[in-house]
Amino acid sequence: MTLVRLLARIGRLFSRNEKSEAVQTTVHLDASPSAVWRGMLFYEEVPQRTVPILRLFLPVPISTEGDKTLVDAIIKCKYEGGHLEKRITVAEPASLVRFDVTVQHLGIEDCISMTGGSYTIRPEAGGSEVVLTTQYRGHLRPRFLCRPFEHYLAHRMHRYILDGMREALSARAYALEAGSPTN
Repeated sequence: MTLVRLLARIGRLFSRNEKSEAVQTTVHLDASPSAVWRGMLFYEEVPQRTVPILRLFLPVPISTEGDKTLVDAIIKCKYEGGHLEKRITVAEPASLVRFDVTVQHLGIEDCISMTGGSYTIRPEAGGSEVVLTTQYRGHLRPRFLCRPFEHYLAHRMHRYILDGMREALSARAYALEAGSPTN
């Protein structure tokens, strides 16, 4: 039995938690807000293999379909053994993307229900500040013991996404620099 299945069985012992929580991670990226906007990635789009702690507790992401920059767009996210759907609720170019999770079939629903998230992008000296927010409902009890671990996992997931964005932005900048004519 996998750890996720064991946690799901434990989660079934408790009533569903209706209180939503949010976790935010802020980073500086050496790119303009418009470059960050063009290079924005969801968890399911990061090309690198997920870190071991995420593979242990979360399903492995495979891909996404849909345009995350259009309001009301449905983003279909595929995972090994499941899927998730996100609806874009706000899309302000080079500034903000907010989404609601409308469907979650990942096998972790008895432990945690994702409710939404956002990317806020602000200009900052030498680049951009990016704030990644995840909203969720944790169902495992006692909450005072489970919440810190859930937040730790959310921050690790955020770092994985934001590091993937940083690498993609660096690769894009390098490719543009290498492809530019020299005088």
